[in-house]
Amino acid sequence: MEKIRKEITVKGRVQGVGFRMSTLLEANRLHIKGEVKNLPNGDVWIGAEGAVSDMEQFIAWCRHGPSTARVTEILIVTGPLQYYEFFNIGR
Repeated sequence: MEKIRKEITVKGRVQGVGFRMSTLLEANRLHIKGEVKNLPNGDVWIGAEGAVSDMEQFIAWCRHGPSTARVTEILIVTGPLQYYEFFNIGR
């Protein structure tokens, strides 16, 4: 099973709405490893690794996030694998 890494920046009303915890739950459901953290400019950054089909579902979820969020845009960059062992929430 081929794994890929995506760095995803989520823009909109995504801080203070439970986005990071919801991302953790969704990542665990889809067997995605990596991390999620708030950025100083109000965006959320996600480094995610997983199987291609799981990653497609994860990215689709990131386009709207939890019901409390209002995602206006996501930016996706492909990067080299970091070989995360689990998914965690950063600061």
